[in-house]
Amino acid sequence: MKIKISLIFCFILFAYHSFAQQNDIMPQSTHYEAPTDPLVKQKLDNWQDKKFGMIIHWGLYAVPGIIESWSICSEDWIERDTTISYEDYKKWYWDFSKQFNPTKFNPEQWAKAGKNAGMKYLVFTTKHHDGFAMFDTKQSDFSIAKGPFANNPKADVAKYVFDAFRKEGFMIGAYFSKPDWHSQYYWWQKYATADRNNNYDIRKYPWRWNKFKDFTYNQIGELMHNYGSVDILWLDGGWVRPLESVNAEVLSWGANIPKWSQDIDMPKIAAMGRKAQPGLIIVDRTVHGPYENYQTPEQKIPEKQLDYPWESCLTLGGAWGFVPNDNYKPAAEVVHKLVEIVAKGGSLLLGVGPKPDGTFPEEVVTKLNDIGKWTAVNGKAIYNTRITKDYNSGQTWFTQSKDGKKLFAIYCLKPDEKTIDSITWNGNMPKKGTDIILISTGQKVKWKSVNGATTLQLPSKMNNQYALAFEVVPQG
Repeated sequence: MKIKISLIFCFILFAYHSFAQQNDIMPQSTHYEAPTDPLVKQKLDNWQDKKFGMIIHWGLYAVPGIIESWSICSEDWIERDTTISYEDYKKWYWDFSKQFNPTKFNPEQWAKAGKNAGMKYLVFTTKHHDGFAMFDTKQSDFSIAKGPFANNPKADVAKYVFDAFRKEGFMIGAYFSKPDWHSQYYWWQKYATADRNNNYDIRKYPWRWNKFKDFTYNQIGELMHNYGSVDILWLDGGWVRPLESVNAEVLSWGANIPKWSQDIDMPKIAAMGRKAQPGLIIVDRTVHGPYENYQTPEQKIPEKQLDYPWESCLTLGGAWGFVPNDNYKPAAEVVHKLVEIVAKGGSLLLGVGPKPDGTFPEEVVTKLNDIGKWTAVNGKAIYNTRITKDYNSGQTWFTQSKDGKKLFAIYCLKPDEKTIDSITWNGNMPKKGTDIILISTGQKVKWKSVNGATTLQLPSKMNNQYALAFEVVPQG
């Protein structure tokens, strides 16, 4: 018991400092290849209207409240309790499958909280790198539906998560880890688990890798065929990729690349997925090409505007999954990031983690509700918008309506701006006779432009609303 307590304490701290090391963060590739399938293009356009989504990391790691999966990986950036052997540690971790019993599992609470925040799409971790399936897979006994939760009516967790979010009008995304560290076809116990890659030479044992390819194909097939309408297949673990896709850019990321190809036959997977789910958006993260339909910069926002589909994956707290006493971002910070991301052409995928009992922490619900107070009033400047060439001037960010007929300006207030009576931006100078409307109140505001600078005179002292959104409506 003393060992377990010390480990849990160690990894609560580790869950925070690991993010500073950036070793578990997937880089963003610089090349983008647009899809050609008309149905995929149509769904991708629809996804670009949504702008704000929720990614939920929930699995074995929630039980002790530690960083998701990574602690069982053997890489030099991973720290573990020195009083326990690596093999014993892995057994300790795997054994949480015998304890994970989320008897208060409440996906309706999650979906309601997401809707209240103004979120429009979901990405749910059906399986993380540790291989523990959050759905009732027939390919393995290592799943939520086979342990102590097996007799619960909602044991097929992914089904009930997807159903709850669909009822709230969300697009549905299935996160799936391509590596599977629990599978003997990926991490073979004949050898040590040296790092995140498969631990045997595929060239010597092609039959074993073919078994892993079949296993992966079949699990994704279950998700595509048994869980209703799925809009996004969100694939993590970009080091599992064809060797020919490892170019100079990938090598520059500093990852350990084996001499063999970890090819899982994405064309076959994509064909199967899109036959079952026409128009399926596939996000094969960092593997540039036809199966990375949008890019996913992680824990960062690109420096400049991008003219192709992308999302920033950011956490509400310090970790993707649940850790006790997490430090959650203020609602104003999340709103400001959402505004910047949308102005740069992206979407915000905000990460939250349910507790081991299956409910959101109260502080998460409160934060999402606070964010929603802003999106509910100012969403016109966010949803269904597209980029505009001059997208930023100081604290003001710009979007435009999808048809290009209206401009939106969003001024992000600083924490010390308790009240404000005017704002000024450069560029995007309105034409004479244009109406500028404060979206939160519907009031027209007085404005003037001098030497390219436009100043808005607000109707009264404005309390801090995180950000002030304006609709610029040309007349005639």
